[in-house]
Amino acid sequence: MKKIILLSSLMAVGSLSYAQTDVVQGVMRGKDYGVTYMLPQTILNIEAIVTKTQYTPGEFAKYANRYLRLNNISTTPDEYYELTKVDVAPIGIPNTEQTYFIKMKDRTVAPLVELTDEGIIRSINIPRSGATEESVSQPIIISSQRLVDPKDFLTEEILMTNSTAKMAELVAKEIYAIRESKNALVRGQAEFMPQDGNQMKMMMEELNMQEASLMAMFVGTYQKEVLTYSVKIAPRDMKKEIAFRFSKKLGVVGNENLGGEPIYITIEDLKSVAIPEDDGKKKVDGIAYNVPGKAFVELTYGKQTLYKAEIPASQFGTTEYLAPVLFNKNSTIQVEFNTSTGGLIKVEREENR
Repeated sequence: MKKIILLSSLMAVGSLSYAQTDVVQGVMRGKDYGVTYMLPQTILNIEAIVTKTQYTPGEFAKYANRYLRLNNISTTPDEYYELTKVDVAPIGIPNTEQTYFIKMKDRTVAPLVELTDEGIIRSINIPRSGATEESVSQPIIISSQRLVDPKDFLTEEILMTNSTAKMAELVAKEIYAIRESKNALVRGQAEFMPQDGNQMKMMMEELNMQEASLMAMFVGTYQKEVLTYSVKIAPRDMKKEIAFRFSKKLGVVGNENLGGEPIYITIEDLKSVAIPEDDGKKKVDGIAYNVPGKAFVELTYGKQTLYKAEIPASQFGTTEYLAPVLFNKNSTIQVEFNTSTGGLIKVEREENR
């Protein structure tokens, strides 16, 4: 649940004078009333989408070439991974070095401050969004074929056969018979022709399903599972450093696991924000927010570029302040912050009547 804190006004009854909101750096204690918030530090969340495939050989795999003229059919179970997609998105974590306290003086106009669960400022004077927490993604199981138990299509003769080779031969004949039925339907030569296109489609789908189920007894089955891995890196200038490793046999593995091939990351500060020299005289003066810079991010795998884009990053920017005078009795300032970078999304004024 997101946190919303209404800073209680210490307004005197009947008084027409208002004090200004003070903001100081650090956590305040004692008799001061207010709220502590933090600005975020940007972290790059690298999301790798991997497809895991499990191969189970058919019970007649070794007879596939003899009866169906199918070559290179494996008789050994196998499991392998494919790197399907890589994406990068900025996320924010609390930056303890950018902790601020909004101190409320007597007779101040109290803003409505919304924080994330981690204490990062989300908005000021904006009604609660009501958004729910994102659900945890689950692995997606994908079957490459819609199969039923092939034994449901075996005749009594096949089931009564004691020889595996003979059984394979008879199943192959059933496959050829199904193919002949499909050809007869297409040519309009079937003994019982469908009455319309929908019936024709249903009959073909049924025959295709029967053929695929019986073929699986020779070629085997493939079960696919989509997995998501997450790797987090703090932006800094780096040139082709290892983000993670990938193995076709193990999937995504750690940087130290030499069983995987390296996925390299390059990050470059584009210096899109002019950062003034710190003379030690700049003081906290109002609501602090970040002006994020831009980072060029590239991920490569061998000679292949997996990802390349410019991403905002608080580390490559600077910190500025919204003047306290903005939050006075004449108007309500609504401010929305980017919780990944600490930058401003919008600042709007609503006149008070």
